[in-house]
Amino acid sequence: MSILIYAESAEGKFKKVAYELASYAKKIAESLGTSVTAVTINVADVSELGKYGVDKVLKVNNEAVTGFSAKVYSDIIKQAALKEGAKVVVLSSTTDSMYLSGLVAVGLNAGFASNVVGLPESTSPFQVKRTAFSNKAFNITEITTDVKVIGLAKNSYGIVENTSSLTQEDFIPSMDAADFNVKVTATEKSSGKVSIADADVVVSGGRGLKGPENWGMIEELASVLGAATACSKPVSDLGWRPHGEHVGQTGKPVATNLYIAIGVSGAIQHIAGVNSSKVKVVINSDPEAPFFKVADYGVVGDAFEVVPQLIEKLKAFKAQQ
Repeated sequence: MSILIYAESAEGKFKKVAYELASYAKKIAESLGTSVTAVTINVADVSELGKYGVDKVLKVNNEAVTGFSAKVYSDIIKQAALKEGAKVVVLSSTTDSMYLSGLVAVGLNAGFASNVVGLPESTSPFQVKRTAFSNKAFNITEITTDVKVIGLAKNSYGIVENTSSLTQEDFIPSMDAADFNVKVTATEKSSGKVSIADADVVVSGGRGLKGPENWGMIEELASVLGAATACSKPVSDLGWRPHGEHVGQTGKPVATNLYIAIGVSGAIQHIAGVNSSKVKVVINSDPEAPFFKVADYGVVGDAFEVVPQLIEKLKAFKAQQ
């Protein structure tokens, strides 16, 4: 039962989730007595994967694949799985991979379990633990198909070094011209230095900030914490921040170690999309804001008074380190 992962990348470099998938797959492979193969797309240097347990890399280098296309990428992953005879295919739960997972499962006639939060509870039968009801509960799902596709929830396993002897192989999948009918014409990127997808900490702002001119303190707090910046849906709809920073159930899901919501009241869709974060902190002047009901820590106060003080305290603390 060999294992295949899709090592997600951007601009020729692996995303953090690629190393988490490798760590996760290696642990399963050890229990099954098998190996881990990764398929990569337009990544020149893949050697880093060997530090996290990947035994073999199928390298796809194709100038025609210039932007993300769910159809093209899923076909590549499917062909890699068939080539390797993989019985378990592991993808992440990023926005891109959530598009891919269903297509890969259909292409392989495989069962698919999304939002998986740990190693299999059992491999015979094959059972995994998943979040359910917008992360309010867990369930155990049994996959009975010959090939199994797993969508691993972000930050649910972690990154574990486990060096292996990595081999590399150029992989040239067959591609149909029709696969390229859907093209990416533009990509809107968030302005923060740290991407939301790779961030361990996210600082998010809502309409309580009153306008885009006040976003400087969000960016300053994020800079001090080495965090990504984000926003609620109304903020992106108003054009205060790019849509790429919109987090929540209707935007980008967030499963960080720390999520700080400033001036965000906490609509149900927003809370559902960030509820997988391990620690949630809210700063809001309204003590009845829904976010306080799900937060681990809360500060009732004016963000324009609280946040500058928080920044100064953090700077002073870091200066002592």
